[in-house]
Amino acid sequence: MSAEIAITLTVNGERVARRVEARRHLVDFLRLDLGLMGSHTGCEHGFCGACTVRVNGAIVRGCLVLAASLDGAQVETIEGVSDSGEIRDLQDAFIARNAAQCGYCTPGMLLTAADLLKHNPAPTRAQIREHLSGNYCRCTGYHAIVDAVAAVAAKRNGRATP
Repeated sequence: MSAEIAITLTVNGERVARRVEARRHLVDFLRLDLGLMGSHTGCEHGFCGACTVRVNGAIVRGCLVLAASLDGAQVETIEGVSDSGEIRDLQDAFIARNAAQCGYCTPGMLLTAADLLKHNPAPTRAQIREHLSGNYCRCTGYHAIVDAVAAVAAKRNGRATP
């Protein structure tokens, strides 16, 4: 039996206090303990990006972080970021360009794309590809995803949509 640790953190703006197994990963905590199913479990080794969430403003792989290590942290999931409207334009662009085919990678892609545009509001297509390179998509071939992110960057910067 695994030891349990008491943690208090903020998830999508709400304070959460729980006892968690010492070895429970953040993505499992979010899905199993809090019912937030937007972050997916893919490779469980940090390679695919399906479990991407924000912790204290930085994107992280939820399968690599232990929930017990996050006492006092601010966690944002795709549900919280979506509900806030922060990524509405990215979501619309993904839909318009068919960049969300099966949808399994989409939450991680959206959070990673939002992170890119926060730090680089006018990325080149090569920079978009590089930033998204840790998020695997087996359906789209990435072209539609890169097109969607480039279109949002252009629109946010008052340029014509590519």
